[in-house]
Amino acid sequence: MYPWICGRCAREFNRDNLRELTVHHRDHDHDNNPADGSNWELLCVYCHDNEHSRQAASGYADFAEAKQKSEATYNPFAELASMLDKKK
Repeated sequence: MYPWICGRCAREFNRDNLRELTVHHRDHDHDNNPADGSNWELLCVYCHDNEHSRQAASGYADFAEAKQKSEATYNPFAELASMLDKKK
């Protein structure tokens, strides 16, 4: 269906090294396998690993940002005025 070329780095493959060429799901949904192959692209193992590590890192960043927003509720200066009044 596709030529034996990595869709990212354009490395060409032959029968001897074809095992290094993998099918990548563009939408990252492994259940989405249309008959025309529109959700697939061929990537070498290096580009495929890079794609998935970027996807994982972006998900981690979203999680960390959401966690930071939910935990940033403490106000260290909330009682400052009353503490200063006590010292007077």
